[in-house]
Amino acid sequence: MRFKDRSEAGKRLAAALHNYQDKEVVVYALPRGGVILGVEIAKALGAPLDLIIARKIGHPFNPEYAIGAVGENGHTVFEEAERAAVDPQWLIRKVEEERKEAQRRRETYLANQEAIQVEGKTGIIVDDGIATGLTMKLAIKELKHRGPKSIVVAVPVTPKETAEELIKEVDELIALDIPDLYLGAISAYYDDFPQLSDQEVIRLMRSVAPATRSSPLVS
Repeated sequence: MRFKDRSEAGKRLAAALHNYQDKEVVVYALPRGGVILGVEIAKALGAPLDLIIARKIGHPFNPEYAIGAVGENGHTVFEEAERAAVDPQWLIRKVEEERKEAQRRRETYLANQEAIQVEGKTGIIVDDGIATGLTMKLAIKELKHRGPKSIVVAVPVTPKETAEELIKEVDELIALDIPDLYLGAISAYYDDFPQLSDQEVIRLMRSVAPATRSSPLVS
């Protein structure tokens, strides 16, 4: 399955999520790319949009190869074999560096607004696709700390083995394509897959009707 761009993928995911329309739902996008899909879904469902900011921890000798992820509250997930193989002092510094970057992005994108109340509601986590699944696992971990009634993960594409892992962690996984043979990169499933700037994320977040933000992040 291919997608013209993130906006089209978001519209197609929104259609697949129609059962959640006008329900007690909060949509959580993973920036940057997931925000485009999150906007489409939040508008279609009549739901507020918030962010979960997860930062990849890249291998010291190959930064594009993820060995873990960290969230703005310091929660982490790792490939344990890779974690054990790297210098522990380097890892401590890298985790803190990426945690601070996650916090900077929240402050930049949302101007220090507090997180939307999700207790007793369904949280829908959205991204433009999944590769290793580490950042999504971190996002699930972050959201669980906020006390939702249920968690849904919605993505255009995810490898089969990752889907099998994620379905054990959430109440529902909605993926438009779960290929047996993954093409190796999320961008391979899109005709148009540009990188987004901070300014574009801010503009996208402002395009969604503001919602009351009354619940602080849970540490």
